[in-house]
Amino acid sequence: MKALIQRVKNAKVTVNDEVISSIEQGACVLIGICSSDTIKDMEYIVRKLLSIRLFDDENHKRWQKSIVDKQFEILCVSQFTLYNTWKGNKPDFHKAMAADRSKEFYEQFIQMLREKYKPDKVKDGVFGAYMQVSIQNDGPVTLEIESPSHTQNKTPNSLTDGAVIKD
Repeated sequence: MKALIQRVKNAKVTVNDEVISSIEQGACVLIGICSSDTIKDMEYIVRKLLSIRLFDDENHKRWQKSIVDKQFEILCVSQFTLYNTWKGNKPDFHKAMAADRSKEFYEQFIQMLREKYKPDKVKDGVFGAYMQVSIQNDGPVTLEIESPSHTQNKTPNSLTDGAVIKD
């Protein structure tokens, strides 16, 4: 499982010109679900999202406070394209979990995130819909987290991989 985290001043998801969800300061998180993901991957991503320190403290010291510490909001958007590979110049998504399974998995993820934080602070888009995601990136700061089952035995490739946050 993969989370692409964007620290934001605000963010919103629109479907067919209708705003579905919006947040003020916090994080817009793109969620990729791999075909081999389990509940352990989900638990890891939820734990990391709520504990990583993305924000300054009251003395403006950087990277000191989490979303929970600041009581900020989270906007999650399912994005199967995070698990792409390339076939020539065309993206291939066979590593992503199939839509029928991933919808339930994603809904469980959102439910777990709400249970571990505050339900009213966790928003999301519409699974499987064609969405427009608008953000005002804060920093800009964009970070990636991938569950350990996908980072073990992985060697960095400067063309495809960035830094990976580990426990």
